[in-house]
Amino acid sequence: MTGHDLQEILVPIFGILFTIGLPLLLVFWIIYTKHREKMRLIEKGFTPEEARKFFSESEKKPRNPYGALKWGILFLFLGAGIFTANVLQELYDFNDGVTFGLIMLSIGLGFVVYYLLVRGKLNDDQSNKQNLTNN
Repeated sequence: MTGHDLQEILVPIFGILFTIGLPLLLVFWIIYTKHREKMRLIEKGFTPEEARKFFSESEKKPRNPYGALKWGILFLFLGAGIFTANVLQELYDFNDGVTFGLIMLSIGLGFVVYYLLVRGKLNDDQSNKQNLTNN
């Protein structure tokens, strides 16, 4: 049995193990750590209702009202960057590094545009709230 034959046998085995086994291991680990946290809270004297209330309050995040705007602007600039990179690559025969850099530049510009738009909207919202409380 040569090294090449051993490689032909081991590569599919490791591929299957890592493709199926690693995600299963991660899911098991997440479930196990959550269970362990809950059991420790119960051991400390929390009732199950108190523990449930603790976890329901701690896991809630404030909702971003401009989340759809962020993703819309991001995908718009991403598409424009990919299109521009493909056109320039066809016209001027750029290498892949320039193409990747142009795509990353367009994503960064998308985030900057999103920040500028949301910053203005948040300032407007805060000034409207202050005006309502003053009246």
